Amino acid sequence: MSVIPDSPAKVQVPAADQTLRILRHMAARPGPVAAAAIARALGIPRSSVHHLLNTLAAHGFVLHLPEERRWMLGASASELAGGFARQQPLARLGRPLVSALADRLGESTHLAVLSGSDVVYIVEERAPRRPALVTDVGVRLPAHLTATGRAMLAALPREQVRALYPDASAFATRTGRGPATPAALRELLRGIRQAGYASEDGEVTEGARSIGVAVRDAAGWPLAAVASTWESSRALEADAAAEAIEETATVLAQRLFP
Repeated sequence: MSVIPDSPAKVQVPAADQTLRILRHMAARPGPVAAAAIARALGIPRSSVHHLLNTLAAHGFVLHLPEERRWMLGASASELAGGFARQQPLARLGRPLVSALADRLGESTHLAVLSGSDVVYIVEERAPRRPALVTDVGVRLPAHLTATGRAMLAALPREQVRALYPDASAFATRTGRGPATPAALRELLRGIRQAGYASEDGEVTEGARSIGVAVRDAAGWPLAAVASTWESSRALEADAAAEAIEETATVLAQRLFP
């Protein structure tokens, strides 16, 4: 991995250097961080940090939490991560693992990334003699309805989820099921964190059920999620399926961050 230089002698555009260092620092933190803490950690004047954070906020890369006097990554940062994921590494490294998972479970499997409040599917492996699914490569679906999306949302800071789903108007539906309010989503994500995996049953497609597990980076940030989908009428032990999916997600994370 390349390293952004810290020495002023090597930096030709100090503001750009400081901006990138701030984003990298925030991405490595487990939650929102105060501007003063960023300034201390990076050795950047506090006034410069505030100016840069306000500029980043104007473009959606960070969010300000006024009640907490802290800052966190915004939806544009997630879009950037999703764009990186779609351009090669995740899909290339994930495709053989997702294929092997489909063989292991005998069910269709997929890999998706978070893009704002949607998921975008980047790998799809159809199991033989299984019904067609809506999760083709490139398809976008509401994250709060899908197993992959829920797995990633559960791994995000609660403030980030709140920013993505501020009120009931942010909740789309496909089959009339699924969370419809921020409170319902919070309760759903709390259960996912306790279980260690996400699931949905008939909320994307009637008669289809999915289980998903997030693929996390070294800081715990969800880069993607692996999931399997099968007919609700078919007998498939959820915990055993979740274990296989989690193993796949873990191996993919290890390959991305050896």
